[in-house]
Amino acid sequence: MVEIVIKGYENGPYEISVNGEVLYHLCRCGYSQNKPYCDGSHRKMGFQAKAFELKVNK
Repeated sequence: MVEIVIKGYENGPYEISVNGEVLYHLCRCGYSQNKPYCDGSHRKMGFQAKAFELKVNK
């Protein structure tokens, strides 16, 4: 079985992991200069969003 977890950090990026291994941190704020990856721009821009977690087992 494969477990995929998409986690949105409070005021931060999306974290994508598969079977417990973190693969990516993706931009959630739209300000990254390295899209689709997070470069930390959300901190400077004051991005705000609620945290969440989505698990998919396939």
